[in-house]
Amino acid sequence: MGKALDGVRILDFTHVQSGPTCTQLLAWFGADVIKVERAGAGDITREQLRDIPDVDSLYFTMLNHNKRSVTIDTKNPEGKQVLEALIQKCDVLVENFAPGALDRMGFTWERIQELNSRMIVASVKGFGPGPYEDCKVYENVAQCAGGAASTTGFDDGPPVVTGAQIGDSGTGLHLALGIVTALYQRTQTGRGQRVLAAMQDGVLNLCRVKLRDQQRLARTGTMKEYPQYPNGKFGEAVPRAGNASGGGQPGWILKCKGWETDPNAYIYFITQAPVWAKICNVIGKEEWATDPDYATPAARLPHLKDIFAEIERWTMTKTKFEAMQILNKYDIPCGPILSMKEIAEEPSLRKTGTIVEVDHPTRGKYLTVGNPIKLSDSPTEVKRSPLLGEHTDEVMAELGYSPEQISALRTAGAI
Repeated sequence: MGKALDGVRILDFTHVQSGPTCTQLLAWFGADVIKVERAGAGDITREQLRDIPDVDSLYFTMLNHNKRSVTIDTKNPEGKQVLEALIQKCDVLVENFAPGALDRMGFTWERIQELNSRMIVASVKGFGPGPYEDCKVYENVAQCAGGAASTTGFDDGPPVVTGAQIGDSGTGLHLALGIVTALYQRTQTGRGQRVLAAMQDGVLNLCRVKLRDQQRLARTGTMKEYPQYPNGKFGEAVPRAGNASGGGQPGWILKCKGWETDPNAYIYFITQAPVWAKICNVIGKEEWATDPDYATPAARLPHLKDIFAEIERWTMTKTKFEAMQILNKYDIPCGPILSMKEIAEEPSLRKTGTIVEVDHPTRGKYLTVGNPIKLSDSPTEVKRSPLLGEHTDEVMAELGYSPEQISALRTAGAI
């Protein structure tokens, strides 16, 4: 059984997180990803946040599985010739350089098209065309510029960024979809094209419900499912909504047994309308099922704080797992707040390949996130990240260079 992207060759000029997320996903699906790095240094994340001296960091290893590493000096004329040969042999070039960097290297879109008219050039940038397109962007900047931070946190506090890497990894996922789409279109047109994923755009795409709410707020001046209703004030922009669900089913994070000492002894509880009577029975408030002030979703909206306070009195008598077990019997939607320690130790995630243990020649064994997308005919095998320049000779031989030519290029500092 082959892999979904067998035969696709990716020239990977990415570094840090957004681009490597994209190319790692493509590698998991079977693409041959050739990561081009600087000799002696490589991707800067090899040395960032190290927990073991002189060993590739977890930051690097967890974003570069299933890839091959080559080291090329692109400023060296002979190194540039090697890169041209790679462009002619590859299907996709992926980069997340600062704006204009690829052009300054001498590889404009026009030059790449001369070398390989079927080449797809895929880029992550901070912003799309506009006043900020030349600005450098990192994860939290993207979260702020894409609308996530302004709508995250509690109304009486400052904007908050999320621990989920929606700017970097989120944009990498968007770019991967763009690349696969462009590859599919190429089967019909025979032509390559440029693919752009701007980080601001990617974050906004993940925040679309807040753009929805901005328009609702402008039209009505209020939003009844937000905790500011009915006693709080709404301004001109979508406010921070704490732990409100952001949809038509009110939800909140509630304390569970042990919350005094365990910062993650909480559960997310949704008061879904179809199971309202069951919720009332579970928490011992059977009369709420028929009380006109509580019986319908619209009637409950002004009382949500009181309702969740009453539910919390019940959840505080149970651990988050006990509460979840009871609530799931009645199809009441809920979810425990799982810590990273709990996730790392969860057997079911190991079984599905969502958490994978990998063995590395210098680091030893470590845990990583596996492919979040499962294909029945293209199972993912997570292979360790490459050592710096580990596959240079191998890739050069595939390009047709003899051992003597490879040795001469190395002597010249081109590779």
